[in-house]
Amino acid sequence: MTDLDIERVYLAAGIALLAAAMLPRLFKDRAITAPMLMLGVGALGGLVIGPTGLRAVSPLSHPAVIGHLAELCVIVALMGVGLAIDRPLNWRTWGSTWRLLLIAMPLSIAAVAVFGWWAAALTPAAAALLAAVLAPTDPVLASDVQVEGPTPGGPGSAEEDDEVRFALTSEAGLNDALAFPFVYLAIFLATEGSARTWLAGWFAGELVAKIAIGAFVGSIVGDLLGRGMFRFPVKDARLADRGEPIVALAAVFAVYGLTELVGGYGFLAVFACALAIRRIERDSGYHEQMHGLVEQLEHILTLVVLLLLGAALTTGLLAALTWQGAALGVLLVFVFRPVAAWLSLQRCREMDRNERAVTAFFGVRGIGSLYYASYGLTRTDLGSQAETIWAIAAFTIVLSVIVHGASAGAVMRYLEDAREGKQPTPP
Repeated sequence: MTDLDIERVYLAAGIALLAAAMLPRLFKDRAITAPMLMLGVGALGGLVIGPTGLRAVSPLSHPAVIGHLAELCVIVALMGVGLAIDRPLNWRTWGSTWRLLLIAMPLSIAAVAVFGWWAAALTPAAAALLAAVLAPTDPVLASDVQVEGPTPGGPGSAEEDDEVRFALTSEAGLNDALAFPFVYLAIFLATEGSARTWLAGWFAGELVAKIAIGAFVGSIVGDLLGRGMFRFPVKDARLADRGEPIVALAAVFAVYGLTELVGGYGFLAVFACALAIRRIERDSGYHEQMHGLVEQLEHILTLVVLLLLGAALTTGLLAALTWQGAALGVLLVFVFRPVAAWLSLQRCREMDRNERAVTAFFGVRGIGSLYYASYGLTRTDLGSQAETIWAIAAFTIVLSVIVHGASAGAVMRYLEDAREGKQPTPP
């Protein structure tokens, strides 16, 4: 990276910091959202600077750069999402979450993989990787339809009792990690030969063991950290009493690094850690302080990533996009995810018809997909189809940012009016 490239990175960081301070409040509940604007600014910057000046941060030439940025953004967001959830983890009270994870997500993955192989002419490995890349809903870009943060009222708070917001928040917190086994499935398809030689190992290791390790390490570390923050025997060392929110970031990096070192899924561990911390002294205002710090950093990182993605859009990232690839993105946003989620929620008694429809529609794709694309494509050689995967993923993210971002405020207001028995204004 040249000095000029570094200066451009500083410029992008400065723009993102200013935008992080102004845009979330300026565009709250509006059809034009801050992510849309940052994509547009980035796209304009790409046209002005050109592909040569942005080669160092292009996903096509240096996927690891945007991959690491996206990774950092996601783990910070997962800590924020975990701290925001007031409802204690329970199989029965998280029923809508399990339905979305165990039914809707695999159905969506299967639909994308089959369509990618059949219509977009991808190899089975490339189709499987694309399906895994587009599998997770996003904990970063879906803030308008999620719970906003920790509330002192605990599970009795009005927002926490909103099953739609809770389902979308908890789903986004967990499915970023649960997409990982399918990324490994694609990598094994591309590199390990006949499935008969590795399928059992993939199931035991990638699908079962790594999920169990992530959940276990995250829960234990979170519990220990939470007890230390609130109940440490030496009162002066209780970080909660001193109001030190930086410990949230320490928890993010420590639990993520530890879990990856011992062979678990770090994304899952961060979310589990946040839930465990939240469980300790649930009504303490310290959770709000930690969440506030994490949320600010999340906004900054998100806008940096979107700025770079926008620049990449106008400097060649979409060059490999065919009409079949674009059709796949449209189908995922408007058909595959909504239908799969609708079917999964049919027996969910906590939601009425309108709530099921809204939950099914908001399968926001975003920053996590960029990370998984980078992760998968740096670990296997798919040739020219790597560019196709990047193009389809980028197109789908932009489509989701526009469609879900523009409609979120109106749809949620429509749902609120319907719940209160008012004549709802169509979104």
